[in-house]
Amino acid sequence: MKIAITSSGDTLNSEVDPRFGRAKWLLLMDTQTGLSEAYDNAVNLNLAQGAGIQTGQNVVNLGVEAVITGNIGPNAFKTLNAANVKVFLSKAKTIQEAIGSYKAGELNEVTQANVEGHWS
Repeated sequence: MKIAITSSGDTLNSEVDPRFGRAKWLLLMDTQTGLSEAYDNAVNLNLAQGAGIQTGQNVVNLGVEAVITGNIGPNAFKTLNAANVKVFLSKAKTIQEAIGSYKAGELNEVTQANVEGHWS
């Protein structure tokens, strides 16, 4: 399965970014092969509006099946949900910890946004 984790940096030791749309990086991980790849999301970092929708669409275009993030707003959630991308929230400090929690079945899939849009 291909998952995307919102990240503050481009390595597995980076911290999980609590924001979805305005995350600095997206770290993609293939859970079957263990291979990971970082995608710079800086283009969406400073958008006045629509960052969640745009980041969501980018995730869908990358063929991701699940997202791990700290928080997700309503527009981003709708974008991912429409493409059948599962959303999991994590309070893990690092990407590595978040992936470990996901693989251990410790993260619950969310069925709605947990924050309002346009939060910082």
